[in-house]
Amino acid sequence: MLAEELNQDTPGCPEIFTHKRVLVVGLGKTGMSCVHFLQRRGVKFAVADSRLLPPGLKELQEEYPDVPVFLGEFDPQVFAHIDVLVVSPGVSIQTPVITASVQRGAEILGDIEIFARCVDKPVIAITGSNGKSTVTSLVGEMVRQAKYTAGVGANLGIPALELIESKPDVYVLELSSFQLETTYSLNAQASTILNISEDHMDRYASLAEYAQAKAIIFNGNGVVVINEDDPIVKSFAKELTDDRIVYRFKMAEPNNDHEFGVVKVAGESWLACGNSKLLRVSEMKIKGQHNVANALAALALGTAAHLPIAAMLTALRAFPGLPHRSQWITEQNGVAWYNDSKGTNVGASLAAIAGIPANKLLVILGGLGKGQDFSPLREPLAQRARHVFLLGQDAQKIAAALQDVVPITYVKDLDEAVIKAKSLAQAGDAVLLSPACASFDMFSGYEQRGEVFIHRVQAHNS
Repeated sequence: MLAEELNQDTPGCPEIFTHKRVLVVGLGKTGMSCVHFLQRRGVKFAVADSRLLPPGLKELQEEYPDVPVFLGEFDPQVFAHIDVLVVSPGVSIQTPVITASVQRGAEILGDIEIFARCVDKPVIAITGSNGKSTVTSLVGEMVRQAKYTAGVGANLGIPALELIESKPDVYVLELSSFQLETTYSLNAQASTILNISEDHMDRYASLAEYAQAKAIIFNGNGVVVINEDDPIVKSFAKELTDDRIVYRFKMAEPNNDHEFGVVKVAGESWLACGNSKLLRVSEMKIKGQHNVANALAALALGTAAHLPIAAMLTALRAFPGLPHRSQWITEQNGVAWYNDSKGTNVGASLAAIAGIPANKLLVILGGLGKGQDFSPLREPLAQRARHVFLLGQDAQKIAAALQDVVPITYVKDLDEAVIKAKSLAQAGDAVLLSPACASFDMFSGYEQRGEVFIHRVQAHNS
């Protein structure tokens, strides 16, 4: 097939692709999910990727050898006559060949937009700078405890277009700002922005632009869940129409039955809704104030989706948390070790620094900073850290932001960081990997970074 070939009416083919020339832009996990989706429905398409050896290429060539593939620097001629660009989230829609296609009248779709046009089951949609994987997974468990089947994924785990094939009762989607940029039709039954802090500043011109991409999740007429403690998220509530139902969560006492919060009873903290105490915080396996907020958000979303409160509380009691998110590894000689490799931005690391119980912290930071401002780390580290270890591409930028408020050691890799942290840690301390950076300068992803850290910790503490 050539990129210029038009699609014909085919059984099961979504109308958006009929009589259209289709190009999938960007492979990888999401791109391949789009390829599978289109192929199963008889849609003819081509693929373009700016990388010479993108993830998924071997799979594509083995399974679909007849699909034309254009690799390396994008060729304007490949894009010249395309009607629909299916753009993977890792590809900026500001890429010149894409903006030129838009000017010629091409439609830009992402996997979530295709998903939104093809499903008719309830969707619970979750975004935010931090906590979204935990909340998405937790809400998925709440759905299962309520005896429904849950399709949990999108930016987390299984791509959204793959979830369609299992035909669940409810979809629970973690959505990134990149995915939301190309989403126009999603009308979630319940949606939330958990929080907003600097992330992906190498792709967005400002924090406001990044936040507006997140706000697309509130399109439609479903229930909106607002974090009352986040001023940017709270401001979006003012833009909603009067007929939208709004639930709120905050780390203080709730004021009414549409608010979830925390109350103190006999010195003990409880999750609450309005005047109703729901669950002792101590009964949850996930720890830290950030996870209290995550639990409140999940309860609000579940309530908005009409899940039984008993099922939701059962899920909260049992949920163990996710790997690489303030994950306890071991304790040796009174020193606890934690893996928070998923801390890929400053906001995530601030939550981990505040939430880890210890006299003092020894914190490992560094990697690809994505254009962030690291100065918000300065005061929390001055108060809580005994020592900071820096590695990776943007180590010196972090050091400059900390302004000598805490002792700093540069390390070449995680093995050296573990060895030096072990030599400096005292009983009652905790060693925390929470890089505040992406991992791609040294690792394939945050998962590999966390696994390497765990392995080195175990090797040096055995």
